[in-house]
Amino acid sequence: MFRDQWGRVLASLVGFLGDFERAEEAAQEAFALAAERWPVSGVPDAPGAWLVTTARNRAIDRIRRERSLARKIHLLRAPEAIVDEFDDTPIKDERLELIFTCCHPALPLEGQVALTLRALGGLTTAEIARAFVVSEETMKRRLTRAKTKITATGIPFAVPGARLLPERLDAVLAVVYLIYNEGYSGRVDLGAEAIRLGQVLAGLMPREPEAHGLLALMSIHHARRRARFSGDDLVLLDDQDRSLWDLRQLAAGRAALDRAMALGGRGAYVVQAAIASLQARERIDWPQVAELYRRLAELTGSAIVELNRAVAIAQAGDPVSALRAVDDLDLDGYLYFHSTRGELLRRLGRDAEARTAYRRALELAVSTSERRFLTRRLRQF
Repeated sequence: MFRDQWGRVLASLVGFLGDFERAEEAAQEAFALAAERWPVSGVPDAPGAWLVTTARNRAIDRIRRERSLARKIHLLRAPEAIVDEFDDTPIKDERLELIFTCCHPALPLEGQVALTLRALGGLTTAEIARAFVVSEETMKRRLTRAKTKITATGIPFAVPGARLLPERLDAVLAVVYLIYNEGYSGRVDLGAEAIRLGQVLAGLMPREPEAHGLLALMSIHHARRRARFSGDDLVLLDDQDRSLWDLRQLAAGRAALDRAMALGGRGAYVVQAAIASLQARERIDWPQVAELYRRLAELTGSAIVELNRAVAIAQAGDPVSALRAVDDLDLDGYLYFHSTRGELLRRLGRDAEARTAYRRALELAVSTSERRFLTRRLRQF
């Protein structure tokens, strides 16, 4: 329960206090008090209101001890509070304001990611540090710099106006998807946390198709997570054991995609989710997948998307056209360019060229699973 309440409580406190550090300190005190009292007295009828009121009272007491109560209370427009009196009226959900604050473009991307996980996800500094393979002290400094910059530069605790909203929303979605991909890599499981953030965002912005599209994309991909590896070995889509797929999560992803499309969604995340949904069918319509990749390439201008489109063209039965499309791409430093090219050359019976392409891919491989997969491919010649 505490994890689910953290984002709403902290958002309410940041909006109330206008100070990230004070808000976090007060929230931690309130959650600690709840952990002590609730097992004895029981969970209150409105636990979120209890936590927010307690945290606000603790923050006000702290301000009083710092001998600036009168000035601070005036600025906060809040009455003097008593710690054990609780307001059980519904609390305004200010998590959307907090999301846009955490993902403000004035902050470095690494700070945006860390602060989003800390503030909205409720992960501890140690958990975030482990996820990104840095020391806890390094992550603590990263978070402190981000919070300090919010205060120093006056980053507003607000949802951007209509003129800035599309661009800022794109940045928020990119941060959430970056968190997901960090987990999906197999090093640390942040995937479920990113999906939870995506659910929050879609719930707070129910009319934004790209928010639903991102949630759909992450959910459909995550439904296949247990089948992507066999031990340390990477398993390609065609070879995955579908009995390991999470059918409930797959259905949830498709429901989110239906919602996005009902809202008229045609953006990049919606198209990617549609591709992922097609690829999770028992019989994949590869010409349709190729067409969706064409639309995605128009939206993004990405050579990597063009590479994926070439794969779909090959799967649809035309490896000659696929190889021609691949050879037009400038992706020499990209592992999957060479592995894709190697597979296409193998299918066309050009084994010597295929081996050369696979060797180049192996040179670029970083993870153990990639190196094992490519080594196996080379041994098949």
